[in-house]
This record gives sequence, C-alpha cells and structure tokens, in this order.
Amino acid sequence: MPDETIDTLVIGGGQAGLTMSHRLKQRGIAHLVLERQRIAERWRSERWDGLMFQFPNWSVRLPEFAFPHRDPDGFSPTSAIVSFIEDYAAFVAPPIRCGVAVTRLRSGDSGGFIAETADRRITARNVVVATGPYQRPLRPDILRDADIFQVHASGYKNPAQLPDGAVLVIGAGASGAQIAEELARAGRRVLLSVGQHSRLPRRYRGRDLIWWLAEMGIDQRPVEERGPSRLLPVISGAHGGHTVDFRRFAAEGITLLGRVSAYGGGVITIAPDLAENIGNGDAYYATFLAMVDDFIAARGLDCPPDPAARARLPDPACLTAPLRELDLRTEGVDAVIWATGYGLDLNWIDIPVLDANGTPRHRHGVSDVPGLYFLGLQWLSRMKSSFLSGVGDDAADLADHIAARG
Repeated sequence: MPDETIDTLVIGGGQAGLTMSHRLKQRGIAHLVLERQRIAERWRSERWDGLMFQFPNWSVRLPEFAFPHRDPDGFSPTSAIVSFIEDYAAFVAPPIRCGVAVTRLRSGDSGGFIAETADRRITARNVVVATGPYQRPLRPDILRDADIFQVHASGYKNPAQLPDGAVLVIGAGASGAQIAEELARAGRRVLLSVGQHSRLPRRYRGRDLIWWLAEMGIDQRPVEERGPSRLLPVISGAHGGHTVDFRRFAAEGITLLGRVSAYGGGVITIAPDLAENIGNGDAYYATFLAMVDDFIAARGLDCPPDPAARARLPDPACLTAPLRELDLRTEGVDAVIWATGYGLDLNWIDIPVLDANGTPRHRHGVSDVPGLYFLGLQWLSRMKSSFLSGVGDDAADLADHIAARG
C-alpha cells in the first residue's frame, strides 16, 4: 500500500472534524481530514424525516459562522442543519477526503501513528478522533425471538415506514418522546416504555432552557463536576418546541409503560417501575425550576412568574394501574422502535487508550498517548462539549496543544 505523511490527521468530517480543521488552519498546522462517507453523514442518514433540532435557532452556531434563520426562537428541521454544516464546510474549506474510512489506527514503529484505509497507509504525528458520540445504535436483544418489525431510532424515517397497527416505542429520551408524539399525531396507537430520564422545561419564565443553561453557567460546568447520572435531558423542538410531559402524552392517548424487562411466548414483561421513573423525572424537573427561581431572585432579573410550568395533570390510569404484561398480538402491536441510545465504536483504534468499556481515556480530549486526541464527545471537557456551539472551544484547546508540541 502506498504511504502518505501528514502532520495531523483528523478522523471524521462532521461538525467536530470540520471545526478541528478550522482551528488547525488558523494556527497554520498542516492536516488532512478523512470522512468515511459524506460530510455530516449521520445527520443525513440516521435521523428521521420529522426531527426538529432541539436547540433554538439563536443558539445554533459554529466558530465565526452564524446559523441563518428568520425566527430566532424557532426550531429547525434536520435538512437545515445539514445545509448549515455544508455551508460551514465551504467556509472552512478543509483538506478533506470523503468516502475514506479508517479501518485501523496504530502506533508507528518510530513514533507517531499509522492510519490504515482500504488503499493506503497514512502516517501522522498527531491524530484527532472526531467521530462523534453517536456511533453505534444500542439495541437490547430482549425481543430477538419476536416475529415483529423492529427498528432502532437511527433507522426510523416516518410513520409510513411501519406496518399497520399499534407501535411500541422503547425508550423515552428526547428521540423516543418525539417519535412517540409524531406517531400519535399520525393516528397510530402508541405504547411508550418510559425508563429513567431527566425531564426539563422547554421554556420557563419567558426564556428557553438553552438560555438558562448559558446564563446560569451550567453549560460551562467542567466534566470534573459532572454528577453520576449519564442521562441526557428530555427536550423537544417539535411543533414550535414544548416541554415533554408524559401525563399529557397519556391524556392524548399514548399508553405509558414501565421498562421492558423480558419476553417470551409473544408476551412482554413490564417492570413495576413506571411510577418511580415518572416521579424521578418530575423531581429533576422541579429541582431545575427551583434553581432558576433562586438565580432570578439572586440577580434581581425581571422575569415574569410562570405558574403554568408547575401545573400537573391528573395521573392517568396507565400510571396508577400500570400494565405488567403486554401481549403483542392481543394489543395489536405490529412494530417496535428502539429509542435506546448510542454507544461508541472505537475498536478500530489498535492503541491501548480505551478502557474496558471501550471509552477513551483522556483529559479534556488529550489522551494518555502523546499526540492522540478526541473531540466531539459528550462532556469532553464541559457540559456543552458536544453542542454545536460548544465544540469550537474544545477544538481550539486541542489545536493549541498540538501547536505546543512543535
């Protein structure tokens, strides 16, 4: 295989890889970006048609590049985000090769690294892995023996994709909640399995959640102060953006279930944890409202009271007398959507930098191996590290570190 040498190799051509290229160019560091498919591939092929980005338009930006919009408080479809990233790529003009997958990354015999692709080896003094946090769809095998249509949220496109009948959505994070609502609005009967979650208000006292996170400095909270929970907030940008309220979901016809725990003979066993999960989500929500109230009082901000944010619908029957079993045929369930999140897929890195769970060992993106870096992961250095508006700060820090290596 022919060889090629570059100072710094960036693996991944999404927003993280493009931003890294931007920062390297600003420092005059020679580099190459490799993207396995197309720029912003996961935004293109692993999102459903009706997805609305969960961040308000005013908050969407990349370094020195603003997001064009007409409604600052509105929310944009996936297609607009893809166009934005494409336009940013044109602005940055990175040295990028698309359709080139790195199949193995190893240490070089005389230092540095060797990235192997289908047709060549690329030697680099530094490597930045910018492949993002959503690499491998997580799909439990509980229903492996069920003769029923199943798809992960990454492969779901729209209600017409599914066979007729009721739909079981497993997972009530941001994706599961928005998909369940979309299906219900399309006239489908929907059953939603609600596990542990962190529910937050879309807006409170006249401001969006993202505004409060920034104003209160929460989005700058360093990873060292991160709590034990790894749950992402349940928020939605659909239909103008609204707070996800599972009691309202039930009032609109969605049947809430506890966690799916087992399957056999066409019957799903449901864990007796629905009330606890809903209660914990409510407590998380209430704690955040109280934090905002205290912040407003301490700063003397002129923000109107918002009693509607604390209004609670009555507990629905599916919560007070939850199902413990679900017979798929009897209930007419013809499709299952797994909204169960994603994991990392870094097994192609043949360097001792991953822990037993396949997670890279690093501090703020700087790994234990000199010259090897990571970018775009959740909580890489702070809460907003994986935000579109946050990746640029981490990229700048890594570029400075690379420049300091000489």
